[in-house]
Amino acid sequence: MHILVTNDDGVTAPGLLALVIEMRKLGEVSVLAPDHNWSAAGHVKTLHRPLRAKPVTLADGSPALASDGAPSDCVALALMGVIEQPVDLVVSGINPNANIGHDITYSGTVTAAMEAVINGVPGVAVSLDAPEHNRGALDYSAAAAAARKVIETLIKHPFERDILLNVNVPYLPENEIKGFRPTRQGMRIYRDELIRREDPRGKPYYWIGGEAPTGVDESGTDFGALKAGFVSIAPIHLDMTAYKVLEEIQSWKWPE
Repeated sequence: MHILVTNDDGVTAPGLLALVIEMRKLGEVSVLAPDHNWSAAGHVKTLHRPLRAKPVTLADGSPALASDGAPSDCVALALMGVIEQPVDLVVSGINPNANIGHDITYSGTVTAAMEAVINGVPGVAVSLDAPEHNRGALDYSAAAAAARKVIETLIKHPFERDILLNVNVPYLPENEIKGFRPTRQGMRIYRDELIRREDPRGKPYYWIGGEAPTGVDESGTDFGALKAGFVSIAPIHLDMTAYKVLEEIQSWKWPE
């Protein structure tokens, strides 16, 4: 198996290296990741400027490629030929904070996996539910091991090509994680705040700030699983059609 590893925190992020080390236990690994942090960048496709990919060396001395594109650009570049060997699986992460609920629409980690699925390659996004605004070094070992176990299971049970797996791991030692739970998207509660300031010339500028997001602790959801100490595995379908609503509006009288 040939696995492409990418992320949205940049090629030098420790979460990426932890993931690379575990993925090497499953097959050959190539790395093509952004050259800087693209957190909360969403699904980007760069069409109006050239993209570059340059060789770099990871902290363990292994080779990688760094691109000035977004995480989804990195996946597209790799799958379209920057990495010549065909890719069997794309794994994105490990993000230092959870990507649950509506986070997936913002997350560069998740949208990198989406780009893989769009190109017909299975995609898995991996995130760690570490405390928001953590100032110390994070331990990614349990999350990396959990990602490997999820992918080992995925290999045995392949599924539809237009679905990605969004994996979130509680920030616990590996022996304290209670297990793995397939889940649905939960309800994320954002507590954003608009912060207005002025530059030295008196012109206003704005920060989107506020407290860290929370969620609704509901059984069967990604947030609920994390709160209970389980790894959450949410299958995400790229077809976002609201089929029940489609049936309803088909009965409306529309202009000829």
